[in-house]
Amino acid sequence: MSLFSISNRMINKSLIKNCLNYCQIATALRPKKGKSSRKEAQYFSDAKRVRTVGGKGGDGCVSFLQLWCNERAGPDGGDGGHGGHVIFQASNDVRNFNHVNSVLRASEGGIGSAKDCHGKNAKHTVIKVPIGTVIRNTEGLIVADLANVDIMFVAARGGAGGKGNRFFTTDTETSPKVCEYGPPGEECSYILELRSMAEVGLIGFPNAGKSTLLNALTRAKPKVAPYAFTTLRPHLGTVQYDDHVQLTIADLPGLVPDAHRNRGLGIQFLKHAERCTLLLFVLDASSPNPWMQYNQLMHELEKFGGSLAQRPQLVVANKMDVAASAENFEQLQQQLKQPDLLGISAKMGHNLAQLLSSIRAAYDRHKAQEQEQRRV
Repeated sequence: MSLFSISNRMINKSLIKNCLNYCQIATALRPKKGKSSRKEAQYFSDAKRVRTVGGKGGDGCVSFLQLWCNERAGPDGGDGGHGGHVIFQASNDVRNFNHVNSVLRASEGGIGSAKDCHGKNAKHTVIKVPIGTVIRNTEGLIVADLANVDIMFVAARGGAGGKGNRFFTTDTETSPKVCEYGPPGEECSYILELRSMAEVGLIGFPNAGKSTLLNALTRAKPKVAPYAFTTLRPHLGTVQYDDHVQLTIADLPGLVPDAHRNRGLGIQFLKHAERCTLLLFVLDASSPNPWMQYNQLMHELEKFGGSLAQRPQLVVANKMDVAASAENFEQLQQQLKQPDLLGISAKMGHNLAQLLSSIRAAYDRHKAQEQEQRRV
């Protein structure tokens, strides 16, 4: 047997093994831990506007040294301490901006004192932000991209310490009675944004059942009510698979027509969707003409611009437990002509396991395509 045939067999075996591994879709695990009894739902903050103020520098001191043998020993006023900076640091310890206050102030420097004692320098105020945070100025320009761990950005510098009267001593002026006040720190405004919020984003019209679906798939506790715009802020839940892979699912606020013109939650909603890798369209199968919802959603994504409409997507028809949904689902299949269209019932729990398998398969395909593009 030649070496060429042996190498071909080895290559074929490796290809078959890779194909089998790719075809085996991981199974989602049911959470063993019960949901929290906390009444307030924890929302997810993926963007925040902040105002940063650096610490004021310490004032200088006016002082004259008096000794028992020399009552006019000269000026000995110390300098003030430097004010602290406001610094953003990328960290794995946080996931969103819920802990970040709207106004961030640094500490002030200590004042100078007699006997040439300088004031204490203030400590810097370090705010941890998630990895992948993009910082924009008031004009919308990107000034920092914290893409890796421990990368820092100085948002506002503290003021320098003021000089004491000892600094102003000259040959002609041996006893100055002046000192400097510590200048104030910088004051700047920024917009913090997350580049990636979740792997899967639920998109749909108001009252389509997105919050109910997130409640059924994960341990998240979004507010569920039979009226529109129940969800005003994103809520996140995590699904764990048996191969130790976790996918984050985000319940996004409902979309209305002309959202690209900032109607309803408008641009804010579309920015939430832009930070998701996979878009899961949740259609209300009980409503008449549910395919019109999909067309309207795609229209808003295309009008928003960018590559949002070209993101990998899945389409599910919710509320299949309603009597009118069966006939609408058949018409929906004919209109959309998507082979992976799935009918579910988030309220009753129908086809949720198949939905989780479809989500994982679509996510794996997207990751495989990204790896191929990087190789090319």
